[in-house]
Amino acid sequence: MSKIFYFDVETTGLDPIKNDIIQLAGIIEIDGVVKEEIEFKCQPTSYKDISWEALNVNGATLDKIKTFSDHSECYDYLLAIFDKYINKFDKKDKFIPAGYNVSFDIGFLFEWFKKHNNKYCGAYIDYHKIDPMPVLLMLDLKGTLKLNGFKLTEVCDQLGIELSGAHDALNDIRSTRELCKKVLTYLK
Repeated sequence: MSKIFYFDVETTGLDPIKNDIIQLAGIIEIDGVVKEEIEFKCQPTSYKDISWEALNVNGATLDKIKTFSDHSECYDYLLAIFDKYINKFDKKDKFIPAGYNVSFDIGFLFEWFKKHNNKYCGAYIDYHKIDPMPVLLMLDLKGTLKLNGFKLTEVCDQLGIELSGAHDALNDIRSTRELCKKVLTYLK
């Protein structure tokens, strides 16, 4: 049984230790069937190290962030979703994380768990990952594709994948899932 957690985060900066998740969106796919889409916007665990440049990228403001849900409530919500689909005591039952440049998102997710006094994110998330970015680079180098850039917006535009409202986690992850499907067609 394949369990994939396509997800994307928007954050208050680039450092998962100093900065925080302020939006997370995900698509849970089991054996090729979408079971659930999730999304939440949450306040950071700390307002100390907010990068204003990061907020500009994702269109957030300090006033707007203060209206988001409490981070602890969002963490509890995500944990309940994970527990619904994963038996955290079964070492073989885990989500394969998927996303565009997903290592960034994985780093934030693991640190977010730690900030909520839980060092067991790995009970839910496998260490393998699905990321179309390196495959796109290889296809470009091979000449199968000729890409003008590797930002998600650029790649989606060039491959005819709709991406409305970039840097919104839910829009980004929906487009990334479609991008993964498209990349698979080049590998057949």
